[in-house]
Amino acid sequence: MLALRLLNVVAPAYFLCISLVTFVLQLFLFLPSMREDPAAARLFSPALLHGALFLFLSANALGNYVLVIQNSPDDLGACQGASATKAPCPSPSTHFCRVCARVTLRHDHHCFFTGNCIGSRNMRNFVLFCLYTSLACLYSMVAGVAYISAVLSISFAHPLAFLTLLPTSISQFFSGAVLGSEMFVILMLYLWFAIGLACAGFCCHQLLLILRGQTRHQVRKGVAVRARPWRKNLQEVFGKRWLLGLLVPMFNVGSESSKQKDK
Repeated sequence: MLALRLLNVVAPAYFLCISLVTFVLQLFLFLPSMREDPAAARLFSPALLHGALFLFLSANALGNYVLVIQNSPDDLGACQGASATKAPCPSPSTHFCRVCARVTLRHDHHCFFTGNCIGSRNMRNFVLFCLYTSLACLYSMVAGVAYISAVLSISFAHPLAFLTLLPTSISQFFSGAVLGSEMFVILMLYLWFAIGLACAGFCCHQLLLILRGQTRHQVRKGVAVRARPWRKNLQEVFGKRWLLGLLVPMFNVGSESSKQKDK
């Protein structure tokens, strides 16, 4: 339990550090390199478009990250403390989280990167957080590849060029051909790639469960769910104003869970 609580503190700090490093690299390396383009004098310069797109992706990722934490699932208070494993919960979809020490409705899982449980109230923000984090990381990787390609005069036309970049760069770094800042960017390329794929996988898996009307907790416990149309399951999580929430971080306005909470 101590290790889980420690991970609940370290994981959010790790995510915030990666976000800060990404922002610094974008601001002080990638954007200045684009301003050197002769076409930058135009109104819609590459640097301006790149900055606007990165700001949109990062703002949605961090915005939904904050909403996942603020919009915590309600503590039903049905099971408390050590007796939570023995006392029956009011619904098969509820679960007592030992890390958060509370019972949540439609419990899905505990996310250590947000330090919070994912349930009925913040499921929508968690899915969007995974989506925009994946897009921001993959976009940063593309911008980083363009920067490394320009600085080191490396061509990524060959499919295996990205796979062989790291071992080649390590040998060149120790020989002095690659600077420390360039080596750091190369390491970040692989980190962005890994985080982007992981978040994309989480997002797709979560969307599949939402379409089925299930949660991860129900799948692990083998709980059968009532068959419903996938559109109704999707609307229950994302609400009727899903397009507005897709563009701007916001609470579950218009969703079924928020209506039941208001009642």
